[in-house]
Amino acid sequence: MAIQIHNSQTQKKEEFVPLTPGEVKMYVCGPTVYDLLHVGNFRGPIFFNLVRNWLEHRGFKVQFVYNYTDVDDKIINRAKDDKVSATEISERYIQEFEKDFNALKLKKHSHNPKVTEFMPEIIALVEQLLTNGKAYEVEGDVYFNVHAQPGYGKLSHKNLEDLESGVRIEVDARKKHAADFALWKKAKPGEPFWPSPWGEGRPGWHIECSAMVRGLLGDSIDIHGGGLDLIFPHHENEIAQSEGATGKPFVRYWMHNNMLNFGSQKMSKSLGNVRTARSFMQEYHPEIFKYLMLSAHYRSILDFSPEQLEHVIANLARIYSALALAEKAAKAPADAVAPADFTKAVNEAKAGIEASLDDDFNTPEMLARLFEVIRLFNNLVRTPGPVTPKKAAIAKAFLEFVHWVGGFSSLFIETPDKFLTFLDDMLLKKKNLKREDIDRLVQERSQARAAKDFAKSDEMRAQLTQLGIAVQDSAQGSEWEVSK
Repeated sequence: MAIQIHNSQTQKKEEFVPLTPGEVKMYVCGPTVYDLLHVGNFRGPIFFNLVRNWLEHRGFKVQFVYNYTDVDDKIINRAKDDKVSATEISERYIQEFEKDFNALKLKKHSHNPKVTEFMPEIIALVEQLLTNGKAYEVEGDVYFNVHAQPGYGKLSHKNLEDLESGVRIEVDARKKHAADFALWKKAKPGEPFWPSPWGEGRPGWHIECSAMVRGLLGDSIDIHGGGLDLIFPHHENEIAQSEGATGKPFVRYWMHNNMLNFGSQKMSKSLGNVRTARSFMQEYHPEIFKYLMLSAHYRSILDFSPEQLEHVIANLARIYSALALAEKAAKAPADAVAPADFTKAVNEAKAGIEASLDDDFNTPEMLARLFEVIRLFNNLVRTPGPVTPKKAAIAKAFLEFVHWVGGFSSLFIETPDKFLTFLDDMLLKKKNLKREDIDRLVQERSQARAAKDFAKSDEMRAQLTQLGIAVQDSAQGSEWEVSK
C-alpha cells in the first residue's frame, strides 16, 4: 500500500509521491529560542520524528531540516530584560532545547540551521522578490505585495478581501495593502542588525524559513510541517515568498499537527496553565511524554488531562511489565522458532501497523495493534511454572516485535526493570503506599508459603490484591508489581 498523507492545502489524503523517486526533502518549523519550550512545542518534534523514521523504514532517503529562529522580537525583548545580548539569549536556549531533545532520545535531524547563518540567502531572496515585482521598499523597510502574488490564501483558504477588511491586521499607512507583510525591517536603536541594500536591518519572520528551505533543500520540497497555528500567516506567507521568487511550486504536502488541551482548556499564559516540557519530563519521564504525544492522532486535539496521563502511565506499565518478563524468559533455552499461532499473530500485527502508519501516520491504531500482541504474550508466557523452551522462543519473538515498533516511534528503549520500578514508585505514590511496606508484606507471605501456612499466605495475597499489588510466584521466589 502506498503512503497516504493528509495535505492541509487540499484538505484531503493524497498518495505520497516525492519529487525525486526514493528521496524525501522535509522541513519542519523549529522553535524561536528565547525560553524553555512548553509541552505543546514538542508535539511537532516527537511526531515528525516518527514521520521521518517511518519514511526511512519504507525505503526513502530523508533529508530532515528543523530550524532555530534566533532573530526575533521575543529574543530581543528577553535580552533587554536579562541585560545581555540577543546572541547570548538565543545560544543559551538552543542549548536548553537540545538538552530536552536529547532527553527524549529522538533521532537527530539532518540539519538544524539558524537564521543568523543565512543572512546572505535571505537578502538575495528579498532582492529577487523586488526584481520580480512582488515586493516594494519604503524607507528601509521591504514589504511583500500580496496582490502581486496570484493564489495568496490557498493554504489557509482565507479570502484576501476578508483579510484586508479584518480589524486584527496591523495598520501601517506606508503599506500598499493592509495584508502586505515585512520581508526586511529597518534597524531600530539597540536592536541587532545586518547590512543590506536597503540599509541596516533584520529579516521579517516569514522570509527566514523560505531562505533556509531554499538554501538547504532547493526551490521545491516534498513535506513541510509545523503546528496548526502556523498555517496563517506564517506558512501562507512562506508559499507567497518562495513561489513569488522562483515561480515553482514550493511544497507538495503540507502537514500540521493539532494543539493541546489541558482538561478541555487550551494552554495559555492568561490561564496560567503553560507548562515547560522540561518540568513535565522531570516530574514524569521523557518516555511518558513521548507515548502521550503519540497516543492521539496528530491531527486531533491532544488532551493533557490527569485522566489521560493516568491512562498513558497504565499502558506503559503494561508494556514494560511484558518486556521485563520477556527479557527474563528469553534467557532460558529456547525452541528454534516461536509457535505458529504466535508468529502468525505478530505478522498480522506488523501488517496492521504498517497499514495504519501508511494511512496518514495513525499512531493510536499502531498502539492498539501492539496491545493485541501483548495480550497474547501474557496469556502464553505469564503462567505458573518454569520457563519452557516454547515460552523462551515466544519471549524472543515478542522482544524483537516490540523493538521493531520502538525503532520508528522512539519508544520502548528504556531498561524494562529499571523503568518499571520507576513507574511502580510513581503509582505507589499515587496510592500513598511505600515500597518498603510492600516488600515486607511480600516477604511475610513468602515465609508463610515456605512454612506451608497456606491460609495465611492466601490471606496476605488478598491483602496485597486489595492494595492494588500483583504477586507472581516462581521457583526463584515471589516478585510483585503494581497492578496495571
